Amino acid sequence: MKIDKNNSSQNQCKDRRTMTSLTPSQIVAELDRFIIGHSEAKKAVAIALRNRWRRQQVPSPLREEILPKNILMIGPTGVGKTEIARRLSRLADAPFIKVEATKFTEVGYVGRDVEQIIRDLMEIAVSETKERNKLLFRKQAQSRAEAKILDILVGENASVETREKFKKMMESNQLEDKEIEIEVTEHAASQSFDIPGMPGSQIGMLSLSDVMNNALGINKTKKRTVTISEARQLVAKEESEKLIDKDKTVRDAIYAVEQNGIVFIDEIDKICAKNASRSGADISREGVQRDLLPLIEGCSVTTKYGTIKTDYILFIASGAFHVSKPSDLLPELQGRLPIRVELGNLSEDDFFRILMETESSLTKQYDALLKIEGVNLDFTEDGIKKIAEMAAIVNQNVENIGARRLHTIVEKLLEEISFTADQRSGESVAINAKYVEDKVGHLAIHKDLSKFIL
Repeated sequence: MKIDKNNSSQNQCKDRRTMTSLTPSQIVAELDRFIIGHSEAKKAVAIALRNRWRRQQVPSPLREEILPKNILMIGPTGVGKTEIARRLSRLADAPFIKVEATKFTEVGYVGRDVEQIIRDLMEIAVSETKERNKLLFRKQAQSRAEAKILDILVGENASVETREKFKKMMESNQLEDKEIEIEVTEHAASQSFDIPGMPGSQIGMLSLSDVMNNALGINKTKKRTVTISEARQLVAKEESEKLIDKDKTVRDAIYAVEQNGIVFIDEIDKICAKNASRSGADISREGVQRDLLPLIEGCSVTTKYGTIKTDYILFIASGAFHVSKPSDLLPELQGRLPIRVELGNLSEDDFFRILMETESSLTKQYDALLKIEGVNLDFTEDGIKKIAEMAAIVNQNVENIGARRLHTIVEKLLEEISFTADQRSGESVAINAKYVEDKVGHLAIHKDLSKFIL
């Protein structure tokens, strides 16, 4: 591959992604911090991520022959399929995109084609790479920004003594509230529209003056009056943009997408034909499946940054498969998703562990939110058990939406406290079993569960 020849870009990208060297057991341990259960699914994605690191250690030309084993997750909504993929991408520090299969149409129909997935993934990678590179030049950009602000304060022809005096005042933050006038580059908002007769294709809208200015290297600027504190940020941002090598940023982003990209395709069961008689919308659904085949197997997609090869991108598909089943997918597509894992329904015990053990549990989130208003929430163990019990009952009697049910119950439970929190500063509220029973218990007893429906 063309990018592989650039050893420096390769090494930099590998150095940035040290998390890919985690062992499968370490990856599972990291996922366990945020996701309860589903050990088989965690093992599958852990092995897939570890195999990427292993592949990078294999010498050419064999390395080019090793392709990722794409995964199909089968399980009801709200059990953590998307969260597993999202946390995995963070561990790998990899470009990640989540898409819904139902948002795409077959080529020839009006709508988004599946190649837009890769274009969007590339945009994400370029943005992430740019932000990462800005951090590398942060100190240099800040130094340049302070020098520019100093020139505005004292003038470029000021004496050394004057410059040193004002420099010390700036360093000690004595001038942060002083207002100065600076020039900032004006960035026109980009707009785009679909090209008629070419589904999925877009063209940008640029004024003629913008085109000419870009061609001549002329940037439009405008004057703004801001405090020195604000000027530091604005000027440092512009200076960091100038320090970044745009071509190298694109090369690194292409390498990151091609070698480490992760695409999560949700609701793939919704594009299945449910029976042998396929007509109308089913034809379009099957067409989306056919369009996905080359993308998942490996093809070249044209983007504004260049051609992207999808051979080594990891695809993770998921679906509830309530009405259809995996065998309803096209046989060729099934073959491109060789690793299958099933995620079961969450039990009452799982809900309890989700609220108790995960690092960013709902109980911790609401406690942190209400502490802003001076209200302390004390979730007791019996109270959390009662919430878990309620979630299991409502899921059983209404519709099983998995862990998302916890959001509806906890929100209803804390509705009154959240509404009056500004008047209750300094209070501590014990969220125990009695409190839960008093607030929402009667709704389950009388089967008045409509308030919990999302």
